[in-house]
Amino acid sequence: MRVLLSTYGSRGDVQPMAALAVALRELGARVRVCAPSDEEFAKLLAGVGVEFVPAAEPVRAVVTGAAPMTPEALPQRAAALTAAQYEAVLAAAEGCDAVVATGLVPAVAAARSVAEQLGVPFRYVAYFPTMLPSPHHRPHALPGRPFPPDETDNRVLWNLTRESFDLLYGPGINAHRTSIGQAVVDDTLRHVFTDRPLLAADPVLGPWPTGPTKPKEPPYASDAGAGAGLAVVQTGAWILPDERPLPAEVLAFLDAGESPVYVGFGSMPMRESADVARVAVEAVRAQGRRVLVGRGWADLALIDDQDDCLAVGDVNHQSLFPRVAAVVHHGGAGTTTTVARAGAPQVIVPQIVDQPYWAARVAELGIGAAHDGPTPTFDSLSAALDIALSPGTRERAAAVAATIRTDGATVAARLLLDTVARKNAGNRPALSPHPRSELMP
Repeated sequence: MRVLLSTYGSRGDVQPMAALAVALRELGARVRVCAPSDEEFAKLLAGVGVEFVPAAEPVRAVVTGAAPMTPEALPQRAAALTAAQYEAVLAAAEGCDAVVATGLVPAVAAARSVAEQLGVPFRYVAYFPTMLPSPHHRPHALPGRPFPPDETDNRVLWNLTRESFDLLYGPGINAHRTSIGQAVVDDTLRHVFTDRPLLAADPVLGPWPTGPTKPKEPPYASDAGAGAGLAVVQTGAWILPDERPLPAEVLAFLDAGESPVYVGFGSMPMRESADVARVAVEAVRAQGRRVLVGRGWADLALIDDQDDCLAVGDVNHQSLFPRVAAVVHHGGAGTTTTVARAGAPQVIVPQIVDQPYWAARVAELGIGAAHDGPTPTFDSLSAALDIALSPGTRERAAAVAATIRTDGATVAARLLLDTVARKNAGNRPALSPHPRSELMP
């Protein structure tokens, strides 16, 4: 079988796809990954022997550009990304038996159009529960489309989000579908997320919510935008094993004293926190700890030449995090899972989208602290570090680490290949109406 994996996003979008690609290959499938043309993604996929097909422009340049994209420019940008991703995925998908997609909405829609054209199964994957419609949680507001400040009902908010999807993404997606002879869609959100999305999140860290919600009061909008009929398949997080040794200078630093605190914000440019490196280093030093500074896309640097700090680039977090006292980070799904799996306490300084969710979950589980807002000060970060570095937090983090599943990519790969096999055999789809009980024993 041949499977095409498509994404357009940061490393947090690409690395789980690499994990799924490896799992599929181990089960005998042939896999290609279509992802942004950044050199680091090409290197990542080459390192695990997965074929890489570059799509559109490098995403790092978009994220770290001088100015963020304006809401007014989003529809036009969405239309361009739909067309570009479609061309890349179509060229890569020759002979494929299934398409799996994630990342920015227009790129997902493009991948689904390719799957429709080829007549093969399509699966959308989310890496965090609150990406998917549910009356149990509120959606994330889209650029230029804030929610009414006094509206708290999640059903209403999801219906507003559905309208925003239609306004911001629908015109470009439908114009492209028309140009290739496909029918237009009247519910962009449902079209992209599908009725049976995959949720590649750990069931302890990011469980799919279930249970009663408050009764509706008429008049009420349709529940279609709030997850009605959605059969979410939670597989567990897709974790890519990292076998790279830590650099000699990092090992020497770790061995030279007590466990340091790691500070790094991944793919976040940290535009609103120009002095974040100084704030972090000073707050960690005030705790009597040494500091490892992860450069990341914010290009963090050391603030002086004292020997209690070391700046590092892209290193093996799976090997590093078990050896640190705590991790201060942005709260991406992959980083949160890696820290939790390592048993290290964490401080999340959330910036966008899913990161406030992960910050809240870390605090709820007692495995770290949620920083209040995206811009840390010495006092606010010190307060969060007080929580993270307490003995109770360390004990709780170790306990939760033992529960983190590592087989999510394999679960998803088996499910996907089973779906393809059943389709090819002319049988019913493999996904049942209640898949969680099957996949998460």
